[in-house]
Amino acid sequence: MRRMMHRGRAALTALTVAAIAGTVLAAGSAAAKELKFAHVYETSEPFHEWALWAASELEARTDGRLSMEVFPASTLGKEADLNESLGLGTVDIIYTSNQFAGRFYGPIGIGGAPYVFRDFDHWKAFGESDLFRELADGYGERTGNQIIAIAYYGERHLTSNKKVDRPTDMEGLKVRTPNAQLYMMMPDAVGANPTPIAFAEVYLALQQGTVEAQENPLNTIRAKRFYEVQDYINMTGHIQASLLTIVSGITWNALSEEDRVILQEILQEAASGVTEDIVQSERELVAWFEERGVIVNQDVDREAFREAVRPHLTGENVDWSDDIFERLQALK
Repeated sequence: MRRMMHRGRAALTALTVAAIAGTVLAAGSAAAKELKFAHVYETSEPFHEWALWAASELEARTDGRLSMEVFPASTLGKEADLNESLGLGTVDIIYTSNQFAGRFYGPIGIGGAPYVFRDFDHWKAFGESDLFRELADGYGERTGNQIIAIAYYGERHLTSNKKVDRPTDMEGLKVRTPNAQLYMMMPDAVGANPTPIAFAEVYLALQQGTVEAQENPLNTIRAKRFYEVQDYINMTGHIQASLLTIVSGITWNALSEEDRVILQEILQEAASGVTEDIVQSERELVAWFEERGVIVNQDVDREAFREAVRPHLTGENVDWSDDIFERLQALK
């Protein structure tokens, strides 16, 4: 049998072999798909490093059927643009916050509201809860896109050129916030002036005095070098922030069931890696900033801030029900 097969192959002309080879290569190229993973964070941050890890793992675990290129630092647009791109299918995967996802499905935004979490453990309980899964499913039904994972982005604090101990210290303060209403809730509640500015433009806005303050986790304050143009890091801890990993519904529906499982597992593993790295960095960064002469103000009266914000977390002006709020508060 083997000799017969050999004679048959030998009878093929060079032209026929070339034609077959060309057809096989074309079929392989058509089958392979490169995904675009976009985000607004710097290449030095764990979010980007784990996205690169996910890209490498995806190609390896799918035997090259899928590959992924990562576009950091707003290369493909601001966070609002990236969320829009999911629906268009021009971006396949993004990191985004609950606040931006909440523009498309309001209830998911509760995970990004100020002072809804007591601490990191409460945040973690939310990420592992039936409530989070229900909210993620609701977002999926509304948009067609799939929330695959949730990662810890860090506890958000206020940087400024003056010390802020209590809510009254923020009255009239011009604070840069992302362009999503939930980021503005705390500054609004204490009489500050929230000013949306694109993430990539914040350093210059602080340097030129366009705004007087901004708020972000310690890891981001370091990566974006905001400490160079701000004297104080005031430890308000007003948001236990998340990053959602979302896959475009167009992309998700085009994948085989096998590749969906692989992609989901990889993105969830990457999110866990991000969370571990951010928790570790938060333990170390206070000393890192102090070594560079930054004043880390740990005398902030968080309870006073929490009380100022609490009336804004329920009622007609938020996009989630009182029941959702109470279920979140009951998590342990």
